[in-house]
Amino acid sequence: MSAEERQARILAEVDRTGGVRIAQLGARLGVSDVTARRDVEALAERGLVARVRGGAMARTAGPGPARGAGLRAKAAIARSAARLVRPDEAIGILAGGITALLARELSGVPGLSVVTNAIPIADTFHHEGRADQMVLLLGGVRTRSGALAGPVAERAAAGLNVDVVFVSVSGMDASSGFTAPGRAEARIGAALIAAARRVVVLADHGTWGSSGAAVIAPLERADVVVTDDGLVRAGRSALRRRAGRLIVADVP
Repeated sequence: MSAEERQARILAEVDRTGGVRIAQLGARLGVSDVTARRDVEALAERGLVARVRGGAMARTAGPGPARGAGLRAKAAIARSAARLVRPDEAIGILAGGITALLARELSGVPGLSVVTNAIPIADTFHHEGRADQMVLLLGGVRTRSGALAGPVAERAAAGLNVDVVFVSVSGMDASSGFTAPGRAEARIGAALIAAARRVVVLADHGTWGSSGAAVIAPLERADVVVTDDGLVRAGRSALRRRAGRLIVADVP
């Protein structure tokens, strides 16, 4: 298999799942980790993927500088959200770009029990996590966004009890609340929210004023919303008034 063919397969996998691990790529492509890493670096240099520790993830939309700014905002949100987690907690992490970054921030926290509907997030804890962490990957059907959802995942979530769930959303506004790209993603999001004592929504400033295809929950359902310092004044005002707490992460 040529380098071009390998890189095309890597890019397709990133587009499908949101992220890949170097160790997985080597096994799937039948090459060494060194070769897989070089392929990822080549794609990153062309601006097609974002290079992260141990792998790659999808770039944010938009031209080059905007992509970089978007990724920095998401990383800042993930770092701020990670400070809300304590050792030995049971947490839910729904599929999403920001939550994928959050998983890496949490991989070193002792004693976590993690429930997720995202294969890349489960892989992060498997490859980078601690021996005293436990990860439960919900079953279900893979959606177009790469999340596992459907009746199987919803039934599994209904029997859970977690301290906090982290929800990455595709849109949020004053009328629709927090939204997802499709009904399946919204339903599994609502199911995990129902199983949690605390709900933390992670959303960059670009999601404010936009609305996905399906509603996950109203703004009032969030105990905490973590966003970045690009959020407009109207968005900050609405979230402070209707959500439990607003955390604004400074973007370097």
